[in-house]
Formats: sequence, C-alpha cells, structure tokens
Amino acid sequence: MMEIPTRHLGGLAVSAQGLGCMGMSHGYGASDDDQSIATIRHALDLGVTLLDTADFYGSGHNEELIGKAVAGRRDEVVLATKFGFANRLGEPVEIRGDAAYVRQACDASLRRLGVDHIDLYYQHRVDPDVPIEETVGAMAELVAAGKVRHLGLSEAGAETVRRAHAVHPIAALQSEWSLWTRDLEEEVAPVCRELGIGLVPFSPLGRGFLTGRYTSVEGLSESDVRRTQPRFADGNLEQNLAIVEKLNELAAEKGVTAGQLALAWVQHRGDDVVPIPGTRRQKYLVENLGAVEVRLSVEELAAIDAAAPAGRVAGTRYDAGSLAFVGK
Repeated sequence: MMEIPTRHLGGLAVSAQGLGCMGMSHGYGASDDDQSIATIRHALDLGVTLLDTADFYGSGHNEELIGKAVAGRRDEVVLATKFGFANRLGEPVEIRGDAAYVRQACDASLRRLGVDHIDLYYQHRVDPDVPIEETVGAMAELVAAGKVRHLGLSEAGAETVRRAHAVHPIAALQSEWSLWTRDLEEEVAPVCRELGIGLVPFSPLGRGFLTGRYTSVEGLSESDVRRTQPRFADGNLEQNLAIVEKLNELAAEKGVTAGQLALAWVQHRGDDVVPIPGTRRQKYLVENLGAVEVRLSVEELAAIDAAAPAGRVAGTRYDAGSLAFVGK
C-alpha cells in the first residue's frame, strides 16, 4: 500500500495530493451519490486527507454529499470549501465578498457539511466591488469565532494576494495549474512563495484531457461543461491532441499513464504544491494517487515541458465571461 507524504499549505498539514469533489455534483454530467461517497471513503482509506468542495457545486449538493461521506471520520479529514458565487446554477453570475455575505455563506456551509468548523475556507472568486480587506477581515472573524481554521483565495491576482495576506495569513491559493494552464507561474506563484502561501492546483489534468481519454466531445453528456470550453472546440481540440500524443509517448517510456505523467509534473512544481485532481471513480482515484510515487529527472521534466509549451495550447481555458472573474 502506498504511503502518501505530507505537504504544508501555510501552517496546514495535508496529504501531498487531495481530492477535488466538484465533478461529483457539478460540471461533468450525471453522477451517482453512492459511487461518489464510496470513492471519497476509499480516498480516506488510502491516506488522502484534503477534500475540496464549494457551496456553488451542485448548488449546495456537493457539500451535503461530502458531509455524508465523512460522517464518523471527521478527524481524518481536512475539509476545504469555498464561497463567493451568490447565484445558483443556471442563474446570472453574482460574486459577493461583502462581510455580511461571508458570514451567511459560512454558516450555510457548516450546516450542509454537518460540521462545527471548516479547515480551509476560500474566497472562490474575488468580488470586484468589495475591497479584499473587507472580505478577508470578515473571514478572519470566522477564524476568531472558531468556525474556520485557515483562509484561502481562489484565482486571485498577485496584488490581491498581498493585500489579503496583510489582513490575515493566507494558507493557500487555489488556481488552475497544469501542463496546459500555466498562468500563475509568472507573478502569482512567486508572490505566494515569498509569503509562505501554499499552492493548490485544480484541474491538474486539464479537465481530464491530458489523460488521453478524450479525443472528441461526442462521448460527453449534453450538460458537460467541456462542451462549451474553447480548448475542446473544433479546431482547437485537434491541435491540442498533439500534446497528448507526445505525453503518451513519454509515459510509455516511463511505464506510467499519460495522466500520471502530467500529474507528476504538477507534483514536482514544489513541496508547497498540493494538486486536487477530481474523479468520481475509485479506479481513477488509485491511478491519480500513483503519480505521487513517480519520480522525474531533470531531463524528463524538460521533455514534458517541451511536449506542452504554453504557446502550443489552442484556445483559452474559459470563455470570455468566465475569464472576467480570474486573476483579480
């Protein structure tokens, strides 16, 4: 049985790989609650401690699901959830970071999770109309009240991270980071490292694309968000498949899967990096965790970098509407 090492997000100790739970309720078509709960519990059995969710995922369903899965096992889990999207699924986007909403959202998440505290509480997206000092000030009050242990931000820009950290220590920044999404490397990651803030990459497998399991969108359900994302669109998809083909070649030489190679590349970004690949199935959970044990040489890392240079990726990671809330 593999042993998952520990890494630190600020002062918070977690398993070196977490489990992103969004897809169990949101984004990738219909799912099965029993299957998802079994996968979460198997992750805990294997030594995963960090579970990631948000109040927006499934309009609260995902938090309720995790609450059921960890019942009786709370001491084994570092629970991370997020607030900020005040709208429900299907409604126009509304981002809120005002103090009253922060308190309201936290209490609602605690109820859905069925716990008395949240270990890591993120602002899901920065509210452009509310100073980050007000938002983090309200989050700090939650820490003082014992409702939250550590604070985080998601998809925030470098200057916002600095301002937030000046109000209260930020333990982690969660942002998309993978071989085909490297936006935070230039400014955000260096600032986080200067301040001692851990990095939590979501979609470290490019929404499953870097595993090589998807060569078109035809097999995806009509409600799958990837059908609307530019990188999966006709023209872009075909160009991006060249990246996966090269990853498959490198993975075969290494004796691992393309997904494990791509995920191991993320794991090698630093000891302060804790990726949270998402899956609903135990089979892929075990495969993903196998990446923790993959060791890559300097030469292998360079070959992987060369297979997926930033300029070769076709299409933006989100549409223009969603990108408007990133990096603020």
